[in-house]
Amino acid sequence: MQAPDTQPFWHIIANPAARGGAVERQWPQIEQLLQELGFAYTVQFTERRDHAAHLVENALLKGGRHILGIGGDGSNHEIVHGIFNQRFVPPSEVFYALLPFGTGNDWARQYGIPSDPRLRLKRLLELKTAQQDIGLVKYQRDGQTHFRYFVNVAGMAYDGFIGKKLTENPARNKAHYLLKVVKYLTAYELSKARITFDGQTVEDFFYTINIGLCRFSGGGMQFVPQAIPDDGLFALTFARKISKMEVVFQTPRFYNGSILQHPKIEGHQARSIRVEHIGETPTLLEADGEFLGETPVEFEMLEKALRVVL
Repeated sequence: MQAPDTQPFWHIIANPAARGGAVERQWPQIEQLLQELGFAYTVQFTERRDHAAHLVENALLKGGRHILGIGGDGSNHEIVHGIFNQRFVPPSEVFYALLPFGTGNDWARQYGIPSDPRLRLKRLLELKTAQQDIGLVKYQRDGQTHFRYFVNVAGMAYDGFIGKKLTENPARNKAHYLLKVVKYLTAYELSKARITFDGQTVEDFFYTINIGLCRFSGGGMQFVPQAIPDDGLFALTFARKISKMEVVFQTPRFYNGSILQHPKIEGHQARSIRVEHIGETPTLLEADGEFLGETPVEFEMLEKALRVVL
């Protein structure tokens, strides 16, 4: 899509705490760039968990159709959920952009979106867009059924376990995150689950289950290297029972995209997926790095539902 004759009015939703408070510290420089480049905008800062989704709703009710998020993958997740969770404006009318300011910036990595504010904002003026699939996940938490929209990768089994641990004790940076992943590996016990996808059923003890729209998660890891953001299919990867030492030895595969070459790891693509636990221990769930809940879990596809400004 070509740039219009006049630039749009942007509703900016910024997380001041992103990357250890970097957004708050650098906001004066970002605002100076916005004005220098001729942006028309208003800005609101998030104050608590899930506040971004509420701010999206307010922006759309006020007539806004161009949303710019400033923050990391967590902020990105909340804003996209907000776009699809509200019922006032069709999500197809919304233009969504992200200025990545997080630790991992995994979703932005899929599109090659720069984290340098000047480079990102200058590219934003072109208003080039792409359509991306969105996932809807239904899950259990505290005995109740909940749902959540997600934009990148959902993880279950060990990934859900890590997601819950990091909610309780967040990582300070990427290196701290990797240390926690290794530390919690010793405490994790595999539980048996059933995965049903497009007419197939697999039952086993799973080390990890990943459902992806885009390729990257966990700070550049590629658990779903087969993911294509606009093909109408989830990328499904699952690892059967693997020793914890083997997991450590296979770490390079997590980053170089060769994970599916391991004999105990399978990759598929599917339009719908259901995961149930077998036995008394539920399988935990996170999406876009945010811990959500547990099995039974169902994934549904919203094809090309999000208009991304590249």
